[in-house]
Amino acid sequence: MTSLSAQIRGFHRSYWLPTAASLRRWALASIVVNAGITVTGAGVRVSKSGLGCPTWPKCTPDSFVPAQHDGHSALNMAIEFGNRLLTFLVLAVGVACVLAAVRLVREESGGRGRRDLVWLAWLQPAGVLAQGLWGGLVVRTMLNPVTVSVHFLLSIAMIVAAYALFARAGEGDAPPRRVVHRDIRTLGYVLLGAVGVLLVAGVVVTGTGPHSGDQAASRFGFDIETVARLHADVVWIVVGLTFALLFALHLTDSPARVRRAALALFGIELAQGVIGYVQYFLAIPALLVLLHVLGASLVWIGALRVVFLMRTRDPLPVGDAADDATGERDADDPRVLTPLTPGDATA
Repeated sequence: MTSLSAQIRGFHRSYWLPTAASLRRWALASIVVNAGITVTGAGVRVSKSGLGCPTWPKCTPDSFVPAQHDGHSALNMAIEFGNRLLTFLVLAVGVACVLAAVRLVREESGGRGRRDLVWLAWLQPAGVLAQGLWGGLVVRTMLNPVTVSVHFLLSIAMIVAAYALFARAGEGDAPPRRVVHRDIRTLGYVLLGAVGVLLVAGVVVTGTGPHSGDQAASRFGFDIETVARLHADVVWIVVGLTFALLFALHLTDSPARVRRAALALFGIELAQGVIGYVQYFLAIPALLVLLHVLGASLVWIGALRVVFLMRTRDPLPVGDAADDATGERDADDPRVLTPLTPGDATA
């Protein structure tokens, strides 16, 4: 009982009397639940439960919870309703992020701390609200592939905000400074943009393929082989950019944490590519679809990690006031420090 009480007190302190470390943990939890709900959403689709609850915000015209309804099995209704309930988990984690950020900033420098933490934290519950309203539109449009695609991409955007909060919570207020060559950093941004294009191409393939979520749902009118090949072309571009980045990082002896992050991203991409090709040649089985959606989220998180690790905001050494007006320094400047940065230990 004492142990349980201590755990409850520790949980309460994590958001009511937060530290930077506890805020980072809440931000990491937000990354996990947002990535997780993309997978459960795919599960709704492949199980043909997309209209298991045919109305919104109610599950049926007469009930907020699953009830007997013609044309929808109890299992389909339970799957869709269960996914809706997971939204409240994402919301709870988002609210905890806000509480932790507000109270941490209030304690920092007499309330004049890193206010951007609060703005980043508020994006989580605000994103959940936007997702909930958009989910209603998805149902009302009978799973139109455009609305379904945007639903997924909103979760991807929320992962960006959650990762930014995770990274920023572990940094100081000094101006950002690069820990890699400026051209390598640019390559990192190009890679991140390419991964974004890859995700968009992926939802187009999904909206064209067989897993619509319900027999009544419409599909994009594209040829599935054409869009699948286009998607594969973008995959090879992303893999090539990642290899080039990894090679450049090793060639310039960049910080080990950045090289490890790039190598991890490369490995995730290769695994994701294998899953993609296997599911294509096996006629897109449901289980592999779930793994592929999870892989897409991991690739996105991995790309974000690489980009964030390419710079730091840790306090600058005394006497650096003469640095350039942007507050950045070249990676080969002997005064550049290489302290632990967000993502190295926990991302």
